[in-house]
Amino acid sequence: MSVPLYQAKAEMFRTLGHPVRIRVLELLQDGPKPVRDLLAEIDVEASNLSQQLAVLRRAGIVTSFRDGALVMYALSTTDVADLLAAGRRILGAVLTDRDGLLVELRAQGKRR
Repeated sequence: MSVPLYQAKAEMFRTLGHPVRIRVLELLQDGPKPVRDLLAEIDVEASNLSQQLAVLRRAGIVTSFRDGALVMYALSTTDVADLLAAGRRILGAVLTDRDGLLVELRAQGKRR
C-alpha cells in the first residue's frame, strides 16, 4: 500500500527541516561541490555534515558522485533551488516585523 501524497510531502518537508541541510542546499544551488568546500562554508563537524548529507541523499534531494579523489554533491533537480526561492519569497511576505532577517533574506535573493 502506498503512502498518501500529503504524508510524502510532510516527510519531504521534515527532511528539509534542519538548518545544516538547508545551508547545504543553498550552497549547492551554484553547482556541484566537494565535501571539503561544504565543510569550509558550514560550521559543523565533518561527522555531522556527513550525517546530514546522507539524509538528503536517501531522500533523493541530492546526489553524490566521485570526481577523482573527491566526493561531489549536487542537487538532484533544479526544482530544489526553485523550492528554496519560494521559501525566501514566503519568508519575505511574513517577516515584515523582523527587519534584520528581512534585510538578510533580500540580500540573499539578490545573490541568486
